[in-house]
Amino acid sequence: MNSKTIILIATLLACTNAIAQNVDEALKAFSKKANAANANVFFDALYKENFIDERVHFDSNSPKDSLEQQVWFWAAEWMYDLQEYKQAEMYALKALPLYHPSNHDMADCLNTLGCINVRMSDFKQAALYARKSVEIELKHGNHDLISSSLNTLAGIYMAGHQAKDAEKIILQAINHANQVDNPGRKAIILGMASEIYHTLGNDEEALSYAEQAIELEKSLNRPKKLVVRLSQKASALLGLHRYKEAEVICRQISPQLKENGDYHSYAITLNRLGMSLLCQERQQEAIPYYKEAAYLFSKMGDLYNEIHSQRGLYESYWTLNSDSAKQYLDTFELLKDSLYTRSTAEALSRYNAEFGNKQLQIENAKIRKTQHLIIIIAVVIILLFSIATWLIIQHSRKQMQDLVKKIERMKAISDASTREDSASQATTAEKEDSDEDMFLMHVIETVNTAMSNGNFGVEQIASELNISTQTFRRRLQNATGETPKAYIQAIQMERAITLLKQNQELSISQIAQQCGFNDVSSFSHTFRRIYGCSPTRYREKQ
Repeated sequence: MNSKTIILIATLLACTNAIAQNVDEALKAFSKKANAANANVFFDALYKENFIDERVHFDSNSPKDSLEQQVWFWAAEWMYDLQEYKQAEMYALKALPLYHPSNHDMADCLNTLGCINVRMSDFKQAALYARKSVEIELKHGNHDLISSSLNTLAGIYMAGHQAKDAEKIILQAINHANQVDNPGRKAIILGMASEIYHTLGNDEEALSYAEQAIELEKSLNRPKKLVVRLSQKASALLGLHRYKEAEVICRQISPQLKENGDYHSYAITLNRLGMSLLCQERQQEAIPYYKEAAYLFSKMGDLYNEIHSQRGLYESYWTLNSDSAKQYLDTFELLKDSLYTRSTAEALSRYNAEFGNKQLQIENAKIRKTQHLIIIIAVVIILLFSIATWLIIQHSRKQMQDLVKKIERMKAISDASTREDSASQATTAEKEDSDEDMFLMHVIETVNTAMSNGNFGVEQIASELNISTQTFRRRLQNATGETPKAYIQAIQMERAITLLKQNQELSISQIAQQCGFNDVSSFSHTFRRIYGCSPTRYREKQ
């Protein structure tokens, strides 16, 4: 690289920084003196930054209110793009009272305020802004703008743990988007649909929407948007237990997101990368990604996503360092409590029920008087919910462990019966019990054989027993009180713990295969859910 090239690059970098600085300087100048000249300088700076598509020009007779309305709104958009959400909110709130209530431009401002409050994790306030935006757009009948406002609203409900309501809203948004020719808008909405269906646990649907959005972005040649859609695809892949594929995508796109300055999407992708590694039991590798994401979200004030980072750190440290795990668990619980006091499911449900009515009137004085009580109630509710959830998990875990032990005993009895013939000693009642036990022993034997042969599933097991699937379900339910899926899983776990105890030379991957699991990640996840630790940790304890 010669000296001329170096000088040219340095000059270009200086110009880029100067343009960005010029936007802020122009904004400061307008704040001091709101006139047409300063407004034109501000919009010229935005145009040079490629933030707006065409130049905006005001003449000297333009009303001051009109000037301020436009400048403050675009200042809010500028700050939002820079991820300076507090400043973005300040400018948007300055613009809002300058609009006529029926003006659809007001809907744009309300929609922006909704997006800003989502990023600041204030979902109740975000819902209020977004709903008002939708109401205004519906009156004007612009399908494109309606779909945009509905998309924002759907995102709010998803983040507020009201995913079923979010699903209804995003399907409305897709319907409106299909009535206009705006593929860029549709790609964004399909991406949101992918995230909502991932939240609902329907990851096949989530993957489908993500891939549709990706194809649209490719056709539009929008590389900055494409990487965001790829990150959404990675999320769906995580839900489908395709952890390695998700990891590859996240590693490929994260540098580009960072280079684009999209630190919000970058941090979300770091969370997804951390999750992909954690699910592959590569906890040590996951930690730095979760830490960087947590730092960025904390800096942005995004509690909703920071919670996911802190939970990831807690789960990563769980088997590595119990003190660090406890620290991150405490942070996770603290953030969760803080978020809950600001956005409750009850509030969002109420807003949903009142959709289409007049804007809700919130009295600040009343809020201040009841704030302390709300916080106390919220903390108590979260505490009770956490305890109840823990008790349910423990109960379910104990039930499954007890079922595994029953299967162990039945196998031992079966082995003993082959060594000692006691059939002639059975009473009529014992024979009935014996018939039931014989059926269960046949089930255990058949499942164990199926695991070895790879011919696995409820239908296959029923077929091997020469009975219909319905009869198999009924007989197993009557004999054990369990579903076929739960009973088969218990048999798998019985074999797993036997192999872990008795076959130290076998790897975890080999044990997973012998227990009928397609991959070690699914095996480890199931084992951890039932026994509260990884297969490796269980073996170490023996």
